[in-house]
Amino acid sequence: MPGRAAAQGMPVYDNTNFISLAKSLIESAKQTSQLLKTVDFLKQQKENLEKVNSVIKQLKAVREITENNQRLFNVVRDDLREILNSPYIKAEEVTRISDSFNAIINNSLEDLDFIDEVLSSDYLKMTDAERAIILKEKELSSKEMVAEINQKILRYQDIISFREMQDKINNRESNY
Repeated sequence: MPGRAAAQGMPVYDNTNFISLAKSLIESAKQTSQLLKTVDFLKQQKENLEKVNSVIKQLKAVREITENNQRLFNVVRDDLREILNSPYIKAEEVTRISDSFNAIINNSLEDLDFIDEVLSSDYLKMTDAERAIILKEKELSSKEMVAEINQKILRYQDIISFREMQDKINNRESNY
């Protein structure tokens, strides 16, 4: 052979490096498989947390609606009785006042029936988020009813106070 060329023989393979590489690949595949399982598990847990979060929002809205309706019934039970028993409310006003409060109470009861329907059945195939939106709307509605009842109570109490003052002025004894 001319110059410095050396003869090459059969290539030598190092089987230990090949086996190490195969073991490393197998171990990497196992780790990747475990990571994929972990990712799937975490996705499912995220979905579960979102469901729980939605249910908690629904429960808070239902609790608030229930408390508002309880306030409504208490106001009507206590304050309305006081108003209707006042000697300064005329007989023809009793029916009008009662009808006004009954309309609000009936609206409240209809809302409770609707909420029961939304929560107890698979109402219109709604998602939990859609249910939560409806419950939030009903919660706001119940707050408005409580405010309306309180406003009516105050209005009638003012009327009673005015008529009472008017009666005292008209029926006072004069010393002159």
